[in-house]
Amino acid sequence: MATIDITEDTFETTVTGDGIVLVDAWADWCGPCKAFAPTYEKSSEAHEDVTFAKLDTEANEQLAAALQIQAIPTLMAFRDGIMVYRNAGAIPPAALEDLIGQVKALDMDEVRRQVAEQNAQADGQ
Repeated sequence: MATIDITEDTFETTVTGDGIVLVDAWADWCGPCKAFAPTYEKSSEAHEDVTFAKLDTEANEQLAAALQIQAIPTLMAFRDGIMVYRNAGAIPPAALEDLIGQVKALDMDEVRRQVAEQNAQADGQ
């Protein structure tokens, strides 16, 4: 599966569905973003069960601000609508493959339990 472009209009529906969605936040002027792009594209072809999305931070400044993206590239991983990973900086191919494997291996019942626990603690403060 090739990468898809997402915008402020399509971001939420893309990341809140079932399954795994990776989001690469990038900008055209960013050298590390351009260096990471072929790695991301190649990985998208190897994992047809994962959605690989690209978010142009320049064209979607409000969304980038709402996501608090302060450095690019920023890679985010969502599974079943829950952000399970976020990190700024390009990562090498082996690290990207490892990340995808870890996201696929997550026990989502445990992740949902932890999120509910964190939300309950936040509500109690």
